[in-house]
Amino acid sequence: MTILSLFSVLCLLMSVVPVNNDSLSFYVKRNSDHRQPMLDSAFSYIEQYDAFYVDKRHGDDCVERVLYLTFDAGYENGNVEKILDVLKSEGVPGAFFILDNLIKRNASLVRRMRDEGHLVCNHTMRHRDMSKISDPAVFAKELHSLEDLYREEIGGEMAKYYRPPEGRFSRKNLEMAQALGYKTVFWSFAYADWDNAKQPSEEAAVKKILDNTHNGAIILLHPTSATNAAILPRLIREWRSMGYRFGSLDELGAS
Repeated sequence: MTILSLFSVLCLLMSVVPVNNDSLSFYVKRNSDHRQPMLDSAFSYIEQYDAFYVDKRHGDDCVERVLYLTFDAGYENGNVEKILDVLKSEGVPGAFFILDNLIKRNASLVRRMRDEGHLVCNHTMRHRDMSKISDPAVFAKELHSLEDLYREEIGGEMAKYYRPPEGRFSRKNLEMAQALGYKTVFWSFAYADWDNAKQPSEEAAVKKILDNTHNGAIILLHPTSATNAAILPRLIREWRSMGYRFGSLDELGAS
């Protein structure tokens, strides 16, 4: 085989073999008409690996309306407890994606999440950029270490839902998570609520969230946000007046 023909074969192989380790940052394309946001074509394969960002069973034309509230909780600053208080008083389920810090420093709060019927899910041990990990053993350690800590300090098993820190992932990551029995949960709405020093005003936050509400939404909120803690009762009332109920990821994960 000549060098030229060998080069041609290599090029062909590169064109048909997927690159599994490309680092991607998840996002969705918002719209202004309360319809489910479009998924970037670069992410079109995620459903092959038990990953989802929206409930497609409850699409734009579905009569039954449902939302899923999810929270990325790395630590407590007083607002996580306030969020739990609201969810309890309103009878609304949530899914909390947690880190090791919350278990080590606020075990009683994590037990409360579990005991009050919320899903306690895996956000990894240390909030690493998981898209840079291609070794299955290293990837598994990030998830299993948190599972072990939860089992030791809280008791029982974590829910088998995983959210990549900062939404950074690769195809290989999704494949490895699936092999570990996890479903990867992204989101169809999130906003800049994580910086405690730059909190949005309550009115601006309510408007942005309600303007982007759509059927089947998986909503990502940071429960450390003082704004979120203040507006959550109002949001729940508004969503209910719009005809929405609040679902559990377990029903979405079973689809």
